Amino acid sequence: MGIGDRLKEERERLGFNQTEFAAKAGASKNSQYNYEKGERSPDASYLAAVAEQGVDVLYVVTGQRSSVGENQLSDDDLEIVMHVRSLDDEDKGAVMRLLRAFTVKR
Repeated sequence: MGIGDRLKEERERLGFNQTEFAAKAGASKNSQYNYEKGERSPDASYLAAVAEQGVDVLYVVTGQRSSVGENQLSDDDLEIVMHVRSLDDEDKGAVMRLLRAFTVKR
């Protein structure tokens, strides 16, 4: 399994299609396709952008999973993100207000 395969695996794990993921990473859909097919190698700015989306860049580049850290989503975190993404803007706002209320330091 190469970099492209692992990149595709991470994209799918996060629930994005190629077009959505490319936009989040500041790349074209064509570039995303080429990265995943191994026809081009992603540069550092692309990898930094996908890391912000929750991609385990160490895994993509080396095949070794990094331990869960602050830039890595756990399975529970990922499930929450997937549910929130399916909401309309009004419902997302309500969820964010609820989360903020729960996390206010007392």
